Amino acid sequence: MFIFKFGSRNNADNVITSKFEDNFVRIFNLRLPLMDTVHIFLKGLCPSELEKINRILIQQLIQKRVLDKFRYDGRYIIAVDGTGVFSFNHEPFAGCPYKTSKNGKKSWQAYVLEAKIICSNGFSISLATEWLHNSDDISEKQDCELKGFSRLATKIKKMYPRLPIIIAADSLYPNNTIFNICKENNWKFIFTFKDGVLKSVWKEIHSLYPLNEGENKQERLKGKDKLGWHIEKAMFINDIECQKHHLSWIEYLSTYINESEPQERFVHVTDLDVNKDTVWEVSLCGRLRWKIENEGFNIQKKSRLQYATQVFTEEFLGHAKLLSANANSSLNQSVN
Repeated sequence: MFIFKFGSRNNADNVITSKFEDNFVRIFNLRLPLMDTVHIFLKGLCPSELEKINRILIQQLIQKRVLDKFRYDGRYIIAVDGTGVFSFNHEPFAGCPYKTSKNGKKSWQAYVLEAKIICSNGFSISLATEWLHNSDDISEKQDCELKGFSRLATKIKKMYPRLPIIIAADSLYPNNTIFNICKENNWKFIFTFKDGVLKSVWKEIHSLYPLNEGENKQERLKGKDKLGWHIEKAMFINDIECQKHHLSWIEYLSTYINESEPQERFVHVTDLDVNKDTVWEVSLCGRLRWKIENEGFNIQKKSRLQYATQVFTEEFLGHAKLLSANANSSLNQSVN
């Protein structure tokens, strides 16, 4: 249903032809199930079993070196971001995160933090998932995502203990806690760096900029579109201290040749080595982060896959209720 984007269980049952069914039997030596049967099965299946399947598929891609050409400095670029899946006007399962509006009305939201392998050709492949719960205040996006990232990082390290990783994330993530998590796991990082985040670091950047502009500023002709030629400019500063961490700062600008104002500006901080030869590629790796939103979340939620996403959410909610019931039962037994 996912692969062929049938959109619904009923449509999948109706569209499948006898030839498709014959091929299914020939390949898997199994009878093709009805989608309602699959629905019943998934409702009772622990989500960790699906995670195992995903891990096996990822490991095969890695072992067969399918993704090697998309690595940087031998490391896979892993984008991390959170997104809401569905909203409810009632509590769909115990522990579902909720927001309270100014008038006191509550709304519950299934919210997920996702890690995806991202590639320059548009691949956005789910690596690991962490569902947020009601101890994560989703009204405070930064707090809830950072708490979730700590758990997600533990899961990734357990599932892929030797995987060489570069974490790419938005401007919520540049802080000492996240830097420490990456260092402890031997991961590198490239984070979007907005003006005003880590003010002490920005203060050092402003003081070092004039000293490095002549040597560390790069410029090249990008190409031509219907509005004219682009000029790319890149500036980097190394050895910026942030507590016990040494960071590099990168600014990328893209400007039309006959204009003074840049059409694009991207700023990142990283612990990767940056020099005149690597600044362009490191900046590009940081800019690939948006693929988790476009090729990742948007495709999942706004294409015909949105129906399949809803089906998966129904399975998750059903299992969450089961987990909640089992937890309450275990608690009662402990108390007794």
